[in-house]
Amino acid sequence: MAEDLRTALNRALCDELDAALSRIHHCVGQLTDAQVWWRPPEGTNAIGNLILHLAGNIRQMIHANLTGAADVRDRPAEFAARDAAPKDALLATLASAVALARDAITAATDERLTERRRVNNFDWTGIEAAVRSVAHFRGHTQEIIHITRTVLGDAYQFAGAR
Repeated sequence: MAEDLRTALNRALCDELDAALSRIHHCVGQLTDAQVWWRPPEGTNAIGNLILHLAGNIRQMIHANLTGAADVRDRPAEFAARDAAPKDALLATLASAVALARDAITAATDERLTERRRVNNFDWTGIEAAVRSVAHFRGHTQEIIHITRTVLGDAYQFAGAR
């Protein structure tokens, strides 16, 4: 039974990451590089910042936490960036981070998943950190969809629409 539960947990977490990544690709694919770095009002985040932030978050909360890799995240830099990278480079960074997270989730030992560790000023188990990070990823994905729809207006293409 534990193996079945573990397989279901792995699949659910990884499927959520993949689905959100697909939505982000869909949105960013409709935008120019300049639109990816557009800010509604100054003081808010551009899609580019959100992508850097998501990559940093899942590298820290999932990959480093579940593998024991060094946490080298620079969270302030994620939000300070301005026109830092073209959209294709941003998407490649995010896809790489998702792949690392997927690998960490599927390879994590039961000990790593249930052990409490200090992550981002919280004492969480590996499962708690992974679940919270995936929920965080989904939340910002919805924000990216909203910003894309705001930028494109009627030109926005819904997923599956032609």
